[in-house]
Amino acid sequence: MNYRFLISGGGTGGHIYPAIAIADELKATYPDADFLFVGAQGRMEMELVPKAGYPIKGLWITGIQRKFSLRNLLLPVMLLSSLLHSFFLLLKFKPDYVVGTGGFASGPLLFVASILKIPYLIQEQNAFAGLTNKWVSPKADIICVAYPNMDRFFPKSKVVITGNPIRSSLIANQIDRASAASIYDFNTSDKVVLMLGGSLGSAAMNKWLSEQLNLITSLGFKVLWQCGKIYYNTYKDYESKSVKVVSFIENMGAVYELASGIISRAGAGAISELAGVGKPTLFIPSPLVAEDHQTKNAESMVALNAAMILRENEMSDSSILKRFLEYVQSRNQAMGNRFKAESRPRAAETIVQLIAERLR
Repeated sequence: MNYRFLISGGGTGGHIYPAIAIADELKATYPDADFLFVGAQGRMEMELVPKAGYPIKGLWITGIQRKFSLRNLLLPVMLLSSLLHSFFLLLKFKPDYVVGTGGFASGPLLFVASILKIPYLIQEQNAFAGLTNKWVSPKADIICVAYPNMDRFFPKSKVVITGNPIRSSLIANQIDRASAASIYDFNTSDKVVLMLGGSLGSAAMNKWLSEQLNLITSLGFKVLWQCGKIYYNTYKDYESKSVKVVSFIENMGAVYELASGIISRAGAGAISELAGVGKPTLFIPSPLVAEDHQTKNAESMVALNAAMILRENEMSDSSILKRFLEYVQSRNQAMGNRFKAESRPRAAETIVQLIAERLR
């Protein structure tokens, strides 16, 4: 049967990549299915989703600014516009099933789907549920989560622990270390620290890393530094024989293969991908996200001795970084193995099986 699937999620890579992973698995299961993504105008999904091979429509919507902003005054107008746009998109596309992975656009779209009695699933990536998913959860068909005890946010009868979907290209990664090293002009014997500041980059992490480069390189490490597009011009001059600065990384499989140790934000998508990689990881959670969910994500791994954590208010203390680097130098695999044990590489497949059961 030629099913039609509408998928909504975006704003950051943590919402976009799970949505694409679910779409890829749906496409593998239903090769003749039609797909439509719905995102927020001007956000990164409007670029990443077409690159993944799917059509997308944009809603005029944004999130609430945590600090005072005149843009917040437009939110009622944006919300009404997005609700109307969602209504017409759903009537025109006529999806058999809708999937929401969180973010600005998911809320209006799923709310209208509930009014039109179109079944939908939501996928919550974080250990602390986002506002959008909490808002639309009462009418959801299924609520897929990555962490236990999420029934404190959602109706218990609907919650299924599936893990977070990760990109199929990472699961099927075929690149070897030599090929990965050649992309960045490193040698296969180099010990490489990979710094990931999130899909949008991080001002705080970039500044901190620029101050720690001497420490890292003095211990014999090379650095692969993903700084984010808006920060690239500020930090590109730090590049040297030991430091490679890039704005964005397309081939994540290559850099994961190359890395000896990883320093990363603690978004749920990042944690799920890095668990699959299973290498020593130092998390620097962003304190600026809703409900401080990145800290909670990271702490859930630290509690298992599966990763280390450096909070932003501890950045002036180099001892934590030095301890992490010494651990990476030791080539001890225990922490990475514990991290890998938490991975759920078949999350997308599990979610699609749940959808398939509803479609029968």
